Amino acid sequence: MELGIGIGWRPEIADEVEALTGIDWVEAVAENLCADHLPDSLVRLRERGVTVVPHGVALGLGGADRPDPDRLAGLAARAELLGTPLVTEHIAFVRAGGPLAASPRLEAGHLLPVPRTWDALDVLCENVRIAQDSLPVPLALENIAALITWPDEELTEGQFLAELVERTGVRLLIDVANLHTNHVNLGQDPAKALDELPVEAIAYVHVAGGVEKNGVWHDTHAHPVSEPVLEVLAELRSRVDPPGVLLERDDAFPPAGELAGELDAIRATLRKAAPSVDPGPDRATLRKAAPSADPGPDRAAQRKAAPTPVPAGARDRTAVAQTALLSALVAGTPAPEGFDHRRLRVQSRALAAKRADVVAKVAPELPEILGDGYRAAFLAYAGSRPMSGGYRRDALGFAEHVLITGGPADPAARRRLTYWWQDRSGARPPRRTTRLVRAARAVLVGK
Repeated sequence: MELGIGIGWRPEIADEVEALTGIDWVEAVAENLCADHLPDSLVRLRERGVTVVPHGVALGLGGADRPDPDRLAGLAARAELLGTPLVTEHIAFVRAGGPLAASPRLEAGHLLPVPRTWDALDVLCENVRIAQDSLPVPLALENIAALITWPDEELTEGQFLAELVERTGVRLLIDVANLHTNHVNLGQDPAKALDELPVEAIAYVHVAGGVEKNGVWHDTHAHPVSEPVLEVLAELRSRVDPPGVLLERDDAFPPAGELAGELDAIRATLRKAAPSVDPGPDRATLRKAAPSADPGPDRAAQRKAAPTPVPAGARDRTAVAQTALLSALVAGTPAPEGFDHRRLRVQSRALAAKRADVVAKVAPELPEILGDGYRAAFLAYAGSRPMSGGYRRDALGFAEHVLITGGPADPAARRRLTYWWQDRSGARPPRRTTRLVRAARAVLVGK
C-alpha cells in the first residue's frame, strides 16, 4: 500500500499535525491510545481520509518469552478501531527475567538490541509468527538504534533482517536515523546494511533527529533531522522507492513551521535521490549472490523447511543472556563477559535518565512537588531499584521511596507528596504499606 509522506501524531502537537498540508498519513504510539475510542484529533484526521498506523513499543518480540496474549489483543483492538492497513513494532527486547531465567522480572523501559545470533533469530521468528496469527492486519518490524552491541554475533544486521523476512514474510519498517546511530556508535556501515537487507520488503521508513555527545549518537527524537540522516535516506531511495516515509518527533516539539520545513527537506531528499537511469541488476538477486554468514549444515536445512518450533534450549539460553545484560544495566550487577563496560555505563545512565523523564511526564506532580531536587532524587532511586512494571507504578514506587527515607525535607512538600501517594496507592504489599502509613501518619498528625 502506498502511504506517502507522514508524521508521527503526538497529543502535544495534535493541532499542528492537523494543520499541516501535504500529510498523507500519521503514526500513533499504540500504547498511548485507548482500545475502545480515539482522541478527537485522530477522529478528524480519519474523517479527512488520513491513514493512521498504530506503532507498538511494548511487545518485546525479540525477548525470550512468547508474546503476551493481552498485549497482542490490545494491539489488535487498536488496529480494528483505526481501520489501519498494517501495524508496526520493533525488533527488540524490553523486559527479561522470569521463569525462563529463574530470576525476578525486569523492565528496561526502552528498546534494547537483540543479539544477532541463530538462537535469537529462532526465538524472534516464532514470536513474530505468533504475533502475525493474532493480528487482523499485516505486521512490519523496525530496526532499532543501539548504544551497545552483543559479543560473538553471527550475522550482520542486514543478514539478520533478510533471514527474518525469508522465514516469516514480515514487512520491514526501516529507520534511517537508527542506521545512522549504529554507524556512529557501533561502526556499522548503513550502505552495507541496505545492500544486504530485502528492501523490497520495506513497508515504510522512519526519519528522526538526534544529537552527538562525546562521540556517542543519541537517537533523541527531540532534535532536528540532521544532514547525515538525510544522506542515509538518500542511500535507501537510490535502491528502492519506499511506500511511505514518516517524520518522528517525540519531545522538544518545535513550531509547526519547523516541522513543515523538515518534511520539505525529506521530500527534497527523496526527489534528488530517485534513480534517473536503469538501476541495474535486481538487488534481491545481488543479495542472494553475496557471501553470507555460514549457518551450519543443520541451520541451512532448517531455513528451507516449513516453520518448526524453536530448538530446545534456545529460549532458555536467550533468557539467561538477556537477563544478565538487563540486570547489569538497571540493577548494577556485573557486566556479562564480552561487553564494552564503558558503553554499558553510557546505556545504563541513558536508561535511568529516560525513566526520570517519562515518570515526570506521567506523574508531573512529582517534579512539581520536589522541585529542583526531583531529578537527582529519582536517579539515586533508579540506581538501586530496577523497574519491574510500567512507568505509573515506577512513579508510585519512587514516591514511596522518598517518603520512607524521610524526604522531602520541606514539611509542606512532604505533606503534598504524602497526599499524592495516598490518593493513588491502592493495595500495596503489607510490609511496605505499614512503613509508609506510619510515616504518613507521623506527618499528618504532627503537622
